[in-house]
Parts: sequence; structure tokens; C-alpha cells
Amino acid sequence: MSLADFFFLFLEMNMSFSHDMDDEYEKLIRRMNPPRVVIDNESCKNATVIRVDSANKHGILLEVVQILTDLNLIIVKAYISSDGNWFMDVFNVTDQDGNKIIDEGILDYITKSLGPESCFTSLMRSVGVKQSMDHTAIELIGSDRPGLLSEVSAVLRHLKCNIVNAELWTHNTRAAAVMQVTDEETGTAISDPERLSRIKTLLCNVLKGSNKSSLAKTAVSHSVTHTERRLHQMMFADRDYERTGDDVLDDRQRPNVNVVNWYDKDYSVVTIRCKDRPKLLFDTVCTLTDMDYVVFHANIGTEGPESYQEYYIRHIDGSPVKSEAERQRVTQCLEAAIERRVSEGLKLELCTTDRVGLLSDFTRIFRENSLTVTRAEVTTKAGKAVNTFYVRDASGYPVHAKTIDSIRQAIGQTILKVKGSLEDLKSVSQESPTRFLFGGLFKSRSFVNFSLVRYHS
Repeated sequence: MSLADFFFLFLEMNMSFSHDMDDEYEKLIRRMNPPRVVIDNESCKNATVIRVDSANKHGILLEVVQILTDLNLIIVKAYISSDGNWFMDVFNVTDQDGNKIIDEGILDYITKSLGPESCFTSLMRSVGVKQSMDHTAIELIGSDRPGLLSEVSAVLRHLKCNIVNAELWTHNTRAAAVMQVTDEETGTAISDPERLSRIKTLLCNVLKGSNKSSLAKTAVSHSVTHTERRLHQMMFADRDYERTGDDVLDDRQRPNVNVVNWYDKDYSVVTIRCKDRPKLLFDTVCTLTDMDYVVFHANIGTEGPESYQEYYIRHIDGSPVKSEAERQRVTQCLEAAIERRVSEGLKLELCTTDRVGLLSDFTRIFRENSLTVTRAEVTTKAGKAVNTFYVRDASGYPVHAKTIDSIRQAIGQTILKVKGSLEDLKSVSQESPTRFLFGGLFKSRSFVNFSLVRYHS
């Protein structure tokens, strides 16, 4: 062994030892100061108050918000403080109907997920990562265009892939999807390397389309990041926050995001005002975390239909925002994070018995009726296909009642439910006659293939 080889081996061993020491130190700190969770249904008239105290670590705020969001709880107010080595948060939450949380199963799950029982296992997992060998995860990103999802659905069906769960977002001419698929015959994960390679190649060809865009990407694995966080990461990496000439939102519709420096305290202060909606806090905290900013203090509240968020942040290197270019980037990325989940279009819910070919059938019906899909959630549970689509007319005009009647006749009156009024689409639909957004295509046919999207990462 040469002296140089010995030197680099020594450095590698030293770095490994240092990492192990840091990990053991963090475990010791948490063992001496275990997380404490207090759930209070008495002090607030209209919400359940959840207090979380814990030793601080990067990403812990996102971890807590993610757990509450995954339970479909509405965070109506929050106070966050993590300056120094201690993390102290207060969340006022309700259920989807605006009521306090009284279900003992949910309350017990919150306590166990955020309390001492979780403190050591959480050290070993990245926020939002789920491991599973029951399915194969497929991520797709590519330029949005009419009929894209239909083409992907056809390819996946041909390859005998069934969709277990899938979620699709479109934003700023981009589309991204995360799908969990199984083998059509065995119902298990697809593990054959040659088959996986063929799936990736064919899907990538579909995503590229006739222009052979180099931006199209596919990824396959047996471990998938928390779906919604991964979609944020994919679209962020694909730079969907950069405005294009096709952007249909004007300044009045865009979230109001401001970033200024508080020089006395070395913080950058981010304020956000926008229309309130579920999972808004998760979307903003997720983006700040993935951009390597640390939230030291925050105040979250609602005023009627509007949400107000105020964050005191520094970059993970300890510095506030250092330039005008960085300030603009933070602003644009937070705007994009808020807009991605905003669903333009008519909400359609479809629930029916799962069967092979269901997805292909639904996408064909949507396409034949000139509907595009702006966002979708596809799930299968206990032999039932439960899917939610936000659709718009492909030409940009309002969705007509006769179109919905035609779809109902083809699909079935009891299967399709329409949420909201057709009149609600007029102002939105007329804004974007050229916006494609995944063309109404993708419905999960019970563990069916579905989805296509382009990769933002």
C-alpha cells in the first residue's frame, strides 16, 4: 500500500468514525431529552391543540407537519420555535369538517408517532421515506401534451403492469407522476431487471414524444419517497418554478410571497398570503426544507378564506438570503409549491369495482369527450378503485353539462360523482386554451397502469 493510499484510507476511516460519533451523540441527546407530546381538547373552543417539545434536528418540523397532514388534519394555526437545540411547536388542528379530533385511535397514533416511542426509529429514516417490497415505484416526468396519459396507460397495460396507487400533478407546462405498480398476474412487485429496463425504455420514449425531448425521465425502484414530497422534489428539480410565456396566472392570482432580511437578527423573513387550503403548510415547509433552509420561528394563521404564514429562516450554512437572485429564487419556488396542488377544473370522483382494463377504458372515455386532467389521485382498496380527477375542456372552454352526461352514460350514473358546479369552471377554463395538463387521461383501473408525467426533480 502506498503512502497516498494509506492516507486516503485513514481519512475515510476517520470520517466514518466521526459520523458514528455524531449519530451516537444525537441518540444520547434524545435519550436524555425524549420528545414530549401534549394533546389538549379543552383550552381551545374550535380546535384540538397539539404541543410538541423535542431536541432539535434538521427536518424535524417537516416530519411533524407530514404526520399531521397524512392524517388529513387541517392545521388552522401554528406557532413554531426551534432556535437553539430545542424544538417547540404548537398546532391547532381540526378534521376535514372543522371539528375537534376526538377519535382515540387518531389521538393515540399522533402521540406514538411524535412521542418518545418514535424518537430512535426516526433517526434512521429520512423524512417521508417509505420502504416496501409489495410494489414497484415508477416516477415519470416529461413535457405535458394532449393524450400523454392515455399513451402511458396503454403502454403499461401492454406490459401487464397494474397501478396500486398513483398521484399526478401538472404545473407550468410540466407534469410529474409517482406510481406504485404490481405485476398483473401475481399482484407482487416487479423485480426482473430486463423487464424493468424495458418498462423504463418504453415509458421514456412515450414521454419524449415526437420531439425527443431530453427532459423526459423515468425511474424505477422498490423504495419510494413519500409521494407528495417526492412530487415536490421532482418538479423543483425540473425547475417548474421558472415562468414561461404560457403562464396563465396574473399577479392577482399568484400567491403573495415576500422575502426580506432582518439584519439585526441575521434572519430572512418570509411572509406568504394566499387562499387557504388543506396541506398548504406541508407544501411550504417541504419546499423550504428541500432548499436547505432552516425554520427557526414561524407563525401560521388564517383570516377567513386567506392563509397567512411568516417564517424566520436561515440557510443550513447559517446565513440569511445573500443576494437578490437568491431572494427571487426563494419567492418563485414557494409560489410554485403553493400552485402545484391548486386544482383547476371540475372535480370528478369515480368509485367502482376494480378490474383489469378499467384505467384504459376511463382514459379513452375522457379523451373522446375532449377532457384534460389537471391533477389526479388514483387508489385501490379492498377490490375497489377510488379515483379523483380534476378535469377541464381541452380547448380551454367551460366543461359543458352534456359532456358530463355523455361520460356518465358511458361510465355509469352511480360510478361518477361531480363535485362543484359546472359554472365554476368558466372563469378558469377560459384563461388557458393551450394548456394541456395531462389530457384527461388517467384513471386507475383497479391496480391498473396509469399515469404519465414528466420528470421534475
